Amino acid sequence: MKIDLHMHSHYSDGELSPEALMLRAKDAGLEVVALTDHDTLDGLPQAQSAAARESLILINGIELSTRWGTIGVHVVGLKLDINSAALQQAVAAQQQARVARNVKIATRLEKLGARNVYQRATELAGGTQVGRPHFAQVLVHDGMVKSVAAAFKKYLGAGKAGDIRQQWPPLEDIVAIIRAAGGVAVLAHPAKYRLTRTKLRALVADFAAAGGGAIEVISGYQPSGLAKDLATLANEAGLASSCGSDFHRPGGIWQELGRFEPMPDNARPVWALWPELADLAGAAQGEVCNSLE
Repeated sequence: MKIDLHMHSHYSDGELSPEALMLRAKDAGLEVVALTDHDTLDGLPQAQSAAARESLILINGIELSTRWGTIGVHVVGLKLDINSAALQQAVAAQQQARVARNVKIATRLEKLGARNVYQRATELAGGTQVGRPHFAQVLVHDGMVKSVAAAFKKYLGAGKAGDIRQQWPPLEDIVAIIRAAGGVAVLAHPAKYRLTRTKLRALVADFAAAGGGAIEVISGYQPSGLAKDLATLANEAGLASSCGSDFHRPGGIWQELGRFEPMPDNARPVWALWPELADLAGAAQGEVCNSLE
């Protein structure tokens, strides 16, 4: 069974519609998927319909922005009740925070010469969540840079004019919201925070103490041995292990749907918490999460 529990549609910062994303997942040989857009549930109804047509098992998901001390981290929520009042209130608050941040980004970019940035980014988003990729497209159109990548390097990346730091809710609050919605909280791509080993252990310990359920031990293509190391860290903290591509758009070879290594043999998969999936996966754990063979 092939599983990918982290991917994005154009309802956040992905490129494909939920329908196109499910079609691509099917073509990639996936059987169980989770749509985990940033701070929004809007794409899930379309994804559910498309997944049913393609005979995919869709796990309701989201990726929520949060902070651990002064460090921004992301937490994926899986197997959610999307009608949970606590979850819907949290998503609404996250959306308001994103709008306020986007207005600040637009204002800074306009001072540098771009025109009507927020309005045009909103039009490019087409009713979905406005994000930095839309601002990048505006900068390209105005001739301020030659490509989206250049826009991030010069204006939107870390430490640049369009890098507005957001005070997201504390880690424990986000974990509590996911649990209130009946979901499992998963610490997303822990290796990408570039923490020392001591700080990473502290983050994992605090995450577990807050009620977190799993660590994402596989996030797209990554160095050999990292997944097993993170699974060991998860086991030490009493946490399960999850996997996903963190797919955003076609052409990203490091984050293509399903294109990552097998779940390490020392991992306790997060789907073992869900009887219906544990039964489907059976004992062939080495085949799960793997389409590179």
